[in-house]
Amino acid sequence: MSNLLATGSSALLAFQRALSTVSHNVANINTPGYSRQRAEFEARAGTYTGYGHQGNGVQIVDIRRMADSLATSRLLDAGGELSRLQQLSVLSSRVDTLFSEAATGISAPWSGFFDSVSALSSNAASSAERENLLAQAKALVTRFNQIDKHLDGLNDEVNKGLIAGVDEVNRLANEIAQLNGKIGSNANTASGDLLDRRDQLISQLVSYTGGTAVTQDGGQINVFTAGGQPLVVGTAASKLVTTSDPYRPERLQVALETNGQRTTLGQNGLGGQMGGLLEFRTTVLDPAVAELGRIAVSLAETFNAGHAGGMDLYGQLGGDFFSIPSPKVSAHSGNSGDAVLQPALGDLSALNGQNVLLRFDGSNWLATHPDTGAAIPLSGSGTAADPLVVNGVELVLASGTPATNDRFLLQPTAGAAGAIGVAITDPSRIAAATPVKAAADLANIGSGKLSGLKVTDAGHADLLTPVAIEFIDANQYTIDGAGPFAYSAGQTISHNGWSLVLDGAPAAGDSFNVSANGTNSSDNGNANLLANLDDARVLNGGTTTLNGAVSGLTTSVGSAARQADYSAEAQLVIYNQAQAARDSISGVNLDEEAADLMRLQQAYQAAAQIISTADNIFQSLLSAVRR
Repeated sequence: MSNLLATGSSALLAFQRALSTVSHNVANINTPGYSRQRAEFEARAGTYTGYGHQGNGVQIVDIRRMADSLATSRLLDAGGELSRLQQLSVLSSRVDTLFSEAATGISAPWSGFFDSVSALSSNAASSAERENLLAQAKALVTRFNQIDKHLDGLNDEVNKGLIAGVDEVNRLANEIAQLNGKIGSNANTASGDLLDRRDQLISQLVSYTGGTAVTQDGGQINVFTAGGQPLVVGTAASKLVTTSDPYRPERLQVALETNGQRTTLGQNGLGGQMGGLLEFRTTVLDPAVAELGRIAVSLAETFNAGHAGGMDLYGQLGGDFFSIPSPKVSAHSGNSGDAVLQPALGDLSALNGQNVLLRFDGSNWLATHPDTGAAIPLSGSGTAADPLVVNGVELVLASGTPATNDRFLLQPTAGAAGAIGVAITDPSRIAAATPVKAAADLANIGSGKLSGLKVTDAGHADLLTPVAIEFIDANQYTIDGAGPFAYSAGQTISHNGWSLVLDGAPAAGDSFNVSANGTNSSDNGNANLLANLDDARVLNGGTTTLNGAVSGLTTSVGSAARQADYSAEAQLVIYNQAQAARDSISGVNLDEEAADLMRLQQAYQAAAQIISTADNIFQSLLSAVRR
């Protein structure tokens, strides 16, 4: 009878605990990272009665946490990569929107500016057209400045994201290390809820840094960044800090601080959200800033050169239409020398906008790509007579002396779009006219007609000096009596910084005069040239037009945003599959839990009936004894 009571009691206790486990599962169905738990039953050791072993009921030997390390690891990897790609996609899409929308992009004011130049070429003397040209130029410059400011704002957001990420990573790493200590050297005896909490924290940590989690013997987990740097080892947590870029203090980097030493973690050393921030800054933001600056500088340089070849309403040669900032050179904070490099724009067709790392090896200057370390062609010695020339930029050692291994970062066009401006305010200073004019003598008897008069060297000292061209015969001519010079039909005649072409055939005695245009000229020759500069092939070795560069920038930014979006969508599918695989093992299923509740409830009632039966037997025995 006592055995019957003990058996029933053990069943009641076991089923009660199993029911508690099922209710715990149901209660945590919406708890992130919760792993379903299951009560493991085992028969209690039987008692030998002489004729055999008699059972003594049941007991709970374990509350098993339903988890699979492989499924958890897959979900961890997929989650870190998804965080990286989503961060990259969101920020890249914002840059794409900035360039592609008519209200914020460069295309609309760009077209408006060149349309106004074209309108001026149709009516060069009109004050209204001149005012409109200046207004459109200011609108274009303002748009360049605004876009550059927005891009600077994105860089600030990256900095803030890194600061917030570092704080959160340090908090998570410390808590994981503490949980490692609580779990101790045997994870098999640890609370399933404690293990779930640790896994959830590791998942959050990896979503910031990417990387992996490695389980030690005994159950403690070590966490490493995507680049293999340790964040948590046993009960010790490393610390991340933000540091200033040695060339650009306004830009933050992430470093791992260990024993007083700091190891900088670049985009290859970090994944997750922080890796996405660094990757966005390196692969999308920086190239966009540099290319926007290259376009702004190229437009200004090309237009200034064309404008210098014209004459304004005051009869003066055109000066700079746009103000152009110089390239940036930043010394490394650790330089021991006092050298100062002065940069200036050189060959526009060689300007590519890419940053260049300059290093002095003790006797020579070397140029490399700051991210890859690839060598970049560099010529010159750095003197005023022989400047350093790299990627269309000329640099002169303005003062000081470089020490061995001193380094400088050259940014040819970064930030240039934010500093470009309109250099003139007086509409009459717009040089729409060709500085010189040509006329045929009224007594000419040949069929030669003037065409194609243009300025080839606006800086020539004798550009505005009157010149007479006289033909000795159809094949020879003189210039102010000098010569004779051979002539063939259609030949270009050049002198004093100008050139012209004659259509037809001049006859002996024919003469043509070239002289300065003068004040208040309605000539539109230079305006016609300026109106077509957007199609001038001045970039990439003379293969790309300014219009092509604007379209290329919009396309490249859009392509990067779409690629990031596609990658994020694909990774989301992989993540959902990993989540489903994990949930199939660890997730709580209400139908399954309901079935377990009913089954265990029935078992509990049956166990209670056993105890009731034992009680009835005992009462019957007592009644028999009383008689």
